[in-house]
Amino acid sequence: MISVCLASYNGEKYIEAQIRSILCQLGQEDELIISDDGSFDDTIRIINSFCDRRIKLIHHTKRAVKHAFFYTSLNFENALENARGEYIFLADQDDVWAENKLVECLEILKDYSLVLHNCSVVDQNMKTVHHSYFDLKNSKKGIIRNLLYNSYLGCCMCFRREVLEKALPIGNEEIPHDIWLGLVSEKYFKVKFLDKQLLSYRRHGENLSASSEKSRNSFAYKIYYRFLILKKIIKL
Repeated sequence: MISVCLASYNGEKYIEAQIRSILCQLGQEDELIISDDGSFDDTIRIINSFCDRRIKLIHHTKRAVKHAFFYTSLNFENALENARGEYIFLADQDDVWAENKLVECLEILKDYSLVLHNCSVVDQNMKTVHHSYFDLKNSKKGIIRNLLYNSYLGCCMCFRREVLEKALPIGNEEIPHDIWLGLVSEKYFKVKFLDKQLLSYRRHGENLSASSEKSRNSFAYKIYYRFLILKKIIKL
């Protein structure tokens, strides 16, 4: 069984296209878990309009955090806690899956516990900005390397349940969920970097994460949260 975990928040502009790109690849016994963080636009109506039993809409109650990206991490954690599948995919509300994404990733997951695939970076109109995210980030495996120069982009990640069972709960430390999942996998499991563009990664100026762009976090906080991750990964 496959669980796709999608975090939504005021995603009315793009979420319909993303849901369509996902559902057409899922089997009837698979699930698309959408954790919504209190959307007040048309997002909920759009989700419900699909009338598809594979969609499981759950509502996440926000709590106060210091850094905006952690809202997304907590929202994803809520979705992941409700996932029932053996194979789990992360999905952002504003991207579009390539039609062969699921098949390609499941083949690799036969031999690896986590897959990070490449993607193209596009603007709000789906015009390509960067052909290869891997080239943009000079992506390579390695715990220290990804602590310093992270390549673990959640929307390009999928993994077996064993990763989820090892990595959750994230806890109260304000660290990015995708970096955490990636580094836990590097420590305990086999990781594959798949150099195939299986996603259009949309950047439109309203994204909470700054991947492929200049981070909004201060230099001091960048050092601090890397220290938190390193301490947490050593203790795990």
